[in-house]
Amino acid sequence: MPKTGERLTWTAAGPGERLEYATLEVPLDHADPDGERISLAVSRLRAGNPARRRGVLIGVTGGPGGDGGLGTGMPSRLAGTPLAEVYDLIGFDPRGTGASTPLRIEVTPTTVPFDSRPPDSVFEAMAADMRERELGCLRAGGGVRPHINTRNTARDLESIRVALGEEKLNFLGYAYGSYVGAVYGTMFPERLDRSVLDSCVHPRWTWREQFVAQARAVRENVDRWAEWTARRDNHFALGTTAALTVAAVEGVAAALESRLGTAARTSFDGIVGGLATDRSAWERLGLLVGALRATTAEGSEGSEGSDERTAALLAEHTTGGWGARASEQWRQSVLEAVTLETEWPTDLETYYADMRTCRERYPYGHGVLRAAPWVGAFRTFQSPEPPTVLARDGYPTGLVVQADGDPMDHREGGEALAELLGHHLIMVEDSGDHEVYVLSGSNPRLEAYVERYLVDGVLPPPRVSVPGARQAPPVAEDA
Repeated sequence: MPKTGERLTWTAAGPGERLEYATLEVPLDHADPDGERISLAVSRLRAGNPARRRGVLIGVTGGPGGDGGLGTGMPSRLAGTPLAEVYDLIGFDPRGTGASTPLRIEVTPTTVPFDSRPPDSVFEAMAADMRERELGCLRAGGGVRPHINTRNTARDLESIRVALGEEKLNFLGYAYGSYVGAVYGTMFPERLDRSVLDSCVHPRWTWREQFVAQARAVRENVDRWAEWTARRDNHFALGTTAALTVAAVEGVAAALESRLGTAARTSFDGIVGGLATDRSAWERLGLLVGALRATTAEGSEGSEGSDERTAALLAEHTTGGWGARASEQWRQSVLEAVTLETEWPTDLETYYADMRTCRERYPYGHGVLRAAPWVGAFRTFQSPEPPTVLARDGYPTGLVVQADGDPMDHREGGEALAELLGHHLIMVEDSGDHEVYVLSGSNPRLEAYVERYLVDGVLPPPRVSVPGARQAPPVAEDA
């Protein structure tokens, strides 16, 4: 085997730091290897025990978009695991992201205020805003966008392997990274050894189907929370059935809109989706719904200060914002490129019909936006090649890790990918975690399975279950 690292020049992250960085040039278009080049930012944490070293493990984070350019930070996130003893941990910012050659969008203004339950009257304006977004992508990176796709990212992985001088690589992929790993294994099966795919993109869905499934996944978490809460009505007083509990949530949503307007109800819908996904926050959500029901009722009776108390409760539980900041002129736009590698409907009525469904059934966690028109409806380019038809032919059986309540990559994706590739499946039960192994907190049983496989090569049974890392609070059920 060639000497590791002989084709890359590594620089330490800082004095005394073990993490190293390098830059690798690859073709923008792998079909034209002598054409335009782009750079990839690569990182490495050498194996802590050289005597036990068994090669390199490349980690790929989610997105598409590399989790905001955190790809080169992957080795640091795994540094405390047994993997760091036996592997050189490799990270990289996928093409277009982070410190690699960036793909940007010219940020365009929106004309429709963000609304988790928008009326039909603004549908056309929302579509027009998205059309402008696609044109902003075209102006900022029109010549580059067709080459920002999963197949080229898999080819970049192969270029990194060659530059490292390794005969094979081992792989750990999260979310979109799970799809990158499956595509790499299909395209370069003789070069892939052990692989773990965590929080999986569905192998047979288009990107639009993947988006819409997120709205359904969030609602499933809300329904699970409602069932748990209804069994504890003595504590929460929201109703003794899941239907009554959801009705209480809807009553609060309506009261918020009446008292404080659309923005307050939109914030509430986001809070419900977010807290219902986190099992450890279930009591917090139940108490919040009860408190908001009380303050909005006080407001309708003219109680002084009730609206201020309501707004304060919402502010206390709201996390983050939506969309680009007004001051931004440019931002990364890999998501708008990669998700166009599958087809999108061009008939806007298709989106509008799904938006109505989501508005009615899946408003929590801003589910309606998963169904709204996307840049793909107005695409200004066609992918130079079709998506990969996934298969496992020539590389070893791997592992799929999937939380049953994952709000971003529906559990069906993990189950389908494990079946398609013949991988063993670890289902994390009663969990809303996304990107589970290490990144979602300590889960000793899951870690034992993953690390025994990656370190020692021992697979668990074909399908096993482990509990989630975050459990619901110990609130006693009603007698």
